[in-house]
Amino acid sequence: MKIRKLALDEQPPMDLLLSADPSRTLVEEYVLRGQCFVAYLNKEIIGVYVLLLTRPETVELVNIAVAENHRGKGFGKQLIHHAIEQAKRLGCKTIEVGTGNSSIGQLALYQKCGFRITGIDKDFFLRHYSEEIFENGIQAVDMVRLSQDV
Repeated sequence: MKIRKLALDEQPPMDLLLSADPSRTLVEEYVLRGQCFVAYLNKEIIGVYVLLLTRPETVELVNIAVAENHRGKGFGKQLIHHAIEQAKRLGCKTIEVGTGNSSIGQLALYQKCGFRITGIDKDFFLRHYSEEIFENGIQAVDMVRLSQDV
């Protein structure tokens, strides 16, 4: 797998981005403000992530997705490690990520990659999404915030 920054004249892989965040409005907004990276395997885009500077020396991994037929093969972990390296290159001291209380697999993955839970944004998904989101039979209600020093 090869990872590179999306060129300014390229369209982001919206189908993948929307698989991780169903709000087209939010995705389009943070893609414009952030840095989008795409992962290729045999010329096919199989993964994507977006980094967004949020505060001095802090960047947030606001979206990360792997194509469904490539999940469970370690590509997500590679994307996260690449994002951490990009955070270092940007001179950041902290990288943050948020995910739903219902995102059991993602919570495990982030912690395996060195992130620690730092807080809960109560009712985040009720405030920011008009449609209910369910994963693993659980409604996404709260945003679980994680971070790590880089």
